Amino acid sequence: MKTEERSDSSRPAEEPAAPAGRAGHRPDLVAAGVGALLVAVACGVGWAWQRSNGELQAQWPPLLASWNPHVGPGTPAALTVAAAVVAYGPALADRLPWRRLLLTAWATALAWIFSLALIEGWYRGIARRLTTKHEYLRVIDRFDDIPAALRGFTDHIVVGPPGNWPAHVAGHPPGATLTFVWLDRIGLGGGAWAGVFCIVLGASGVAAVLIAVRALAGERLARRAAPFLALAPFAVWTGTSADGYFAGVAAWSIALLAVAATRRSLLAACASGLLFGWTCYLSYGLPLIALPLATVLLITRTTRPVLPFLTAALTVPLAFTLTGFAWWEAYPLLVERYYQGAGGVRPYAYWVWGNLAAATLAVGLATAAGLRRTLTATPSAALGALHPRRPAPTAEAALTLLVLAALLALLAADLSGMSKAETERIWQPFYFWLLPATALLPVAGRRGWLGAQAGVALLVNHLVWTGW
Repeated sequence: MKTEERSDSSRPAEEPAAPAGRAGHRPDLVAAGVGALLVAVACGVGWAWQRSNGELQAQWPPLLASWNPHVGPGTPAALTVAAAVVAYGPALADRLPWRRLLLTAWATALAWIFSLALIEGWYRGIARRLTTKHEYLRVIDRFDDIPAALRGFTDHIVVGPPGNWPAHVAGHPPGATLTFVWLDRIGLGGGAWAGVFCIVLGASGVAAVLIAVRALAGERLARRAAPFLALAPFAVWTGTSADGYFAGVAAWSIALLAVAATRRSLLAACASGLLFGWTCYLSYGLPLIALPLATVLLITRTTRPVLPFLTAALTVPLAFTLTGFAWWEAYPLLVERYYQGAGGVRPYAYWVWGNLAAATLAVGLATAAGLRRTLTATPSAALGALHPRRPAPTAEAALTLLVLAALLALLAADLSGMSKAETERIWQPFYFWLLPATALLPVAGRRGWLGAQAGVALLVNHLVWTGW
């Protein structure tokens, strides 16, 4: 299949494939080694810290997990999916027709997430996850009257008043809980349907990222990233957590804005804005997705989609506010609730860097190597993008800027102190946009890097009980 010709000046021009050995493999291996060392240090320091006083509130830091070597029903399937992607993924990504590649990548991600979740079995790995005492499904019956529940939502965030919300309900705007309320009302109630919903939506983010990368940085780099996205290590936490669903919604918002900016689609701009508005009511930390969204406009050097995007985005807060829930009133109460619980005990001095170790496990060592190349290319990419007289950024520069925006959003979340631990799960909406950095790695080493990615996920899922 030939790469699509680009007549729109807002799109980056395709470049010839980089030589396999450009910049050498050694710096990439060093970057991966630094990532592995960070994880090892975080484990050692975290174990000693937790054992001394229990302040970290995590049994196996930097992950919220407990040591539990095991195998399960999903083990053969997970090994099979990993082996198939490592062996055939790069070749298929290079030659499949584009639409078939999108469907294949989505289906592969689904198989990978489901097989990892089923290592714990159907009940423990999927059906039970969203029904525990901290989760959304525990309050479905309190939303029989949705407007009344929204009007009184902030009254139950802080621990103290009768009937305070479970941790995850209190810790998120009501859009998250409403999703499961609506699933229940259409006959898809219970933990199994909720888990499947989150997995399917979370896996769809793979297709969304590929669409965005193709629109902004060209098909060559999108194809290179496809196997890494399908075999993402953070799939361990996509199945099953609501954050996988959040990640999928956020990913489609960015993808649709990329389509709107490069194809002048009013419908895509409106859909992107609507999804971004909804994203902000799924998690208090996800307004940071505005950074990648703004970067889409920077790369394409257009403001055409801004008005329809903002108009659609504002309909969501308007609807919630008119119904009785004010985001800006709830967030300070969430901060208070956060410090009433583990957030008030967990030391910032450990988690501000321990979170990055958890993130390294979630995105994998290949992504760490790709991020090295991203950071190396950042000065020239940023200068080119900000210079008004420079031509549109090259494909690799565009990809660099997109990955950098996600990295900055992640660092902002980290420095805020509102993400002390559990970031292997919470930061999935940002992880999706770090993985395309793997497209910058030499073609010759793709199978080895894919094997490393799969190895991280398989080891984590078989050695510890993640709790998500």
